[in-house]
Amino acid sequence: MKQILVINTSIDLHGIRHKEALEKVETELLILQEQGSFSLTIITGNSSILQERILKKLNEQNTLTYYIPSWNLGQIIVDFVKL
Repeated sequence: MKQILVINTSIDLHGIRHKEALEKVETELLILQEQGSFSLTIITGNSSILQERILKKLNEQNTLTYYIPSWNLGQIIVDFVKL
């Protein structure tokens, strides 16, 4: 039986302009996808506009799953499983 190693990491986007934040998220996702399976917590804070922009980017990649946890609406958790 093959074991899957999952990388758990996070990025905090507080205090970063939206354009730079989107670039940081895209770069981090590319790096993590090359390494294998991962769970990435993206900390956005209260910016619903930034969250919408990030979710739009995530929707473009059909290999990623994501959710906004009900216990913390200021973050997005992105999961990817490489089989």
